[in-house]
Amino acid sequence: MGAQRAIGLMSGTSLDGVDVALIETDGERVVAFGPTAYQPYAPAEREILRQALADAVGMTDRTARPGVLRDAETLVTRTHAAAVEAFLDRYGIARAGIDVVGFHGQTVLHRPAARLTVQIGDGQGLADALGIPVVFDFRAADLAAGGQGAPLVPVYHAALAHDLDRPHPLAVLNVGGVANLTYVANGSQPVACDTGPGNALIDDLMLQRTGSARDESGAAAADGRVDEAVIEQVLALPFFAKPCPKSLDRNEFRLDVSELSTVDAAATLTALTAAGVAAAVRHLPHPPQAWVVAGGGARNPTLMQMLAERLAPATVETAEAVGWSIDGLEAQAFAFLAVRSSRGLPITFPATTGVERPATGGILARPGARAAPSTTPATA
Repeated sequence: MGAQRAIGLMSGTSLDGVDVALIETDGERVVAFGPTAYQPYAPAEREILRQALADAVGMTDRTARPGVLRDAETLVTRTHAAAVEAFLDRYGIARAGIDVVGFHGQTVLHRPAARLTVQIGDGQGLADALGIPVVFDFRAADLAAGGQGAPLVPVYHAALAHDLDRPHPLAVLNVGGVANLTYVANGSQPVACDTGPGNALIDDLMLQRTGSARDESGAAAADGRVDEAVIEQVLALPFFAKPCPKSLDRNEFRLDVSELSTVDAAATLTALTAAGVAAAVRHLPHPPQAWVVAGGGARNPTLMQMLAERLAPATVETAEAVGWSIDGLEAQAFAFLAVRSSRGLPITFPATTGVERPATGGILARPGARAAPSTTPATA
């Protein structure tokens, strides 16, 4: 089958906005990269999403929408539709030339041990609004088949790494709200897992202490002192001793750094992200020789320096340095996954999510049509 032009959408656990990316792919390799874009959430919208996270804590039914979740779901769907419309208009892309949209939605709860994951966002509503087929609800089928439902991007990381001139084994690290890695070795299926907190704890700290959404360029952390006792205490938690694959909810770690100054707390939480990544190395088949870092964390020089120190002698580079997109990588991944899903190709694997055998996933919503059952692969 030939390549398809797919748009991918990602609204991560950092709750900052929607990433949009266009790629051309056959679901095995990327034939061409298109433009990327970003649409931020307004401060009031971020507050609704934060409240949605709080209201989702007690959920046991993934279809329930307690508290503000119904309004948040409408917000997510509307914002994603607007992001795609603006993207098409900005780059003069014909709607008829897009074969499929990959829509991750907004994760508000992820509890794999309870076989529960909740991504809000109306996939059918988005397909109707755009007039383009949409693949959504990527995680549920993997959970139903015994997997963790996360991370989902390793198959895309592996496709990119296949053509990258770097020594293997190689690791691709995505630092969003939660950090996750993909281990790639020539001739082997990828190994993947969440490594621990990414930007979420740092972002929450800065919002609470300063009103800023993030530690811009890692400036606060650069001025602070790391409290190593806090790092050691957190690394002693059972999560870090678990082998890959494993995954986390954004709010799984709650650290008390109230006695630390803002800069010391920022330094400590940033070091925790790097330490969690380093701790995951012992669970990999071999230590990676090279690391490529994507996501918001790649734009934090302080974090990049801490990663380089803790992962030495391996090289540590940003995605941008190797010719990939820092900000658009996950959105590209969901475009890639949408094509794989629509063609019945697996998107999760035993060594990436713990699923018993390679599994496809996702629901295909056609404009004006009823979505297919979530337990069946999407078909084009």
